[in-house]
Amino acid sequence: MRHLTEKPPLNGRPPSRSHVHQRLRTHFGGNAAGSTLRLTLGCLLEAEIGTILRRVGTTGRLTFTNPGEQLLDAWLHMHARVAWATHPAPWEPEKKLLASGLPLPLNINGNPCAAFTGQLSALRSAAKRRAEALPLIGDSGGPRRAVGGRR
Repeated sequence: MRHLTEKPPLNGRPPSRSHVHQRLRTHFGGNAAGSTLRLTLGCLLEAEIGTILRRVGTTGRLTFTNPGEQLLDAWLHMHARVAWATHPAPWEPEKKLLASGLPLPLNINGNPCAAFTGQLSALRSAAKRRAEALPLIGDSGGPRRAVGGRR
């Protein structure tokens, strides 16, 4: 059974059909254009691992290019761990968790702890502006292989 990962929209549009497994694949094997987690981590880790946001391909989507996304893959492989629990309305415990006061600095939307979210939002905006000012990269570096041969 597929479980919704986001609260259904109130504007009449159908809810996202995405489920946890798809979202994890996007976050761990996708790119910054499709994952706000990858975008955020890549911007935060730019000085440490060399991820520089760029406009790539014919559409100018924002990614770290394949070499940069590989650097982020390696960092995630070394440092990220995932656990989850199923819930029929996952946006409800998420809202409670955000309101609990527990520092969750990578969550911007709905996060009442604005101490870091403002800085993070500004950092991401600056990286996007910088990327928009740089020349478009036509080829993002070829196919990417995930760390450990899995994707």
